[in-house]
Amino acid sequence: QVQLVESGGGLVETGGSLRLSCVVSGLTFGSYAMAWFRQTPTKEREFVAAITWNSNTYYADSVKGRFTISRDNAKNTVYLQINGLKLQDTAVYICAADITGQYVYRPTEYDYWGQGTQVTVSS
Repeated sequence: QVQLVESGGGLVETGGSLRLSCVVSGLTFGSYAMAWFRQTPTKEREFVAAITWNSNTYYADSVKGRFTISRDNAKNTVYLQINGLKLQDTAVYICAADITGQYVYRPTEYDYWGQGTQVTVSS
């Protein structure tokens, strides 16, 4: 059974930082591309960042320079370091896994999903 379990969300003031984690089990983690998406009640699921099987990274324009995605294959974990938080970053952050191992940004192309972790930014 494949499981993706996110953690690290919370309530943070603008300008603050968080480090999100997603621990994966039940699949060959090192072969998969991993990504973070985010979703709010009023917006569709939005691509945030992706990392391929060989650690190439890709970011949405809205987060470039502030967010960093990384992976630790020994721990079956993908991380999202979030700096310089803005009010508009408030969302549920969800990690996803893609079996091709390559960069994809459409949610429909991902095979497995976590439940998400809430990030709330206050002024």
